[in-house]
Amino acid sequence: MDRRVFLAGLAATAVTALSGCSLQKSEAAGTPAPTSSRPAPTTTPTPRPTPTDSPAPVPIVKKYPITHGKTITGLPGDGNLMAWTVDDGVSSNVVGAYAQFAHDSGIRLTFFLNGANASWTDNAPALRPLVESGQVQMANHTWDHADLTGLSDAGIAQELQHNAEFIRNTYGVEAAPFYRPPYGYINHRVASVASSIGYTAPVMWYGSLADSGLLTPQQIVANANQWFLPQHIVIGHANYDPVTQVYGQLLDILRERRLRTVTLRDVFAV
Repeated sequence: MDRRVFLAGLAATAVTALSGCSLQKSEAAGTPAPTSSRPAPTTTPTPRPTPTDSPAPVPIVKKYPITHGKTITGLPGDGNLMAWTVDDGVSSNVVGAYAQFAHDSGIRLTFFLNGANASWTDNAPALRPLVESGQVQMANHTWDHADLTGLSDAGIAQELQHNAEFIRNTYGVEAAPFYRPPYGYINHRVASVASSIGYTAPVMWYGSLADSGLLTPQQIVANANQWFLPQHIVIGHANYDPVTQVYGQLLDILRERRLRTVTLRDVFAV
């Protein structure tokens, strides 16, 4: 079936169902650590779902205070919420497909972006209205995906501040206090420097689509089946095309489990 037709058919029901809807050095599910090398961007053209005009409802959820400096690995409380987070943005096609997916379905996403990737400039016109409405959140993943533990204090601050300036100038929002250290690598010094410039909420994850490298569509769906669960923060990546081929199946999992997607700002009081 043509994926554009399939997603268009899902859009009307998906808006209602979803919108309100020690560190390891391997990407084991539930433990922080993306792959250790940067992937090459895909050149495969990505079909776009048919747009809808349905607005994404604003979820009404209890907000929890952030414990400054404490790593966030999941959503607090009991319920049926899930934070779908998306890192990097190596591929402009995939970032654009995520933007269209969010527009059409009402899904709420948090992007941990690297501003050095041209995708975030290329797709700013499509993403900016979603950011302004609060449906999509922009958070800091450093400027160019540097291992912060290997930098000087000044280097750590520069990576975060350069990216923060890009997000502010491009999308008109502040990324702080949420940041995700590349590869999940963090130590006391990184946390201390980040906190000193307003980044008091390091965010990891509890479950992964494991698509920082190239997977098959079936592998991505299998990972979603394992980790799309209540109160989980799940990490994905906007680097390779296969995830764009299974948006409909990922929506089905969320709907069948009655999960509501939220951004981090929906849940945490800042």
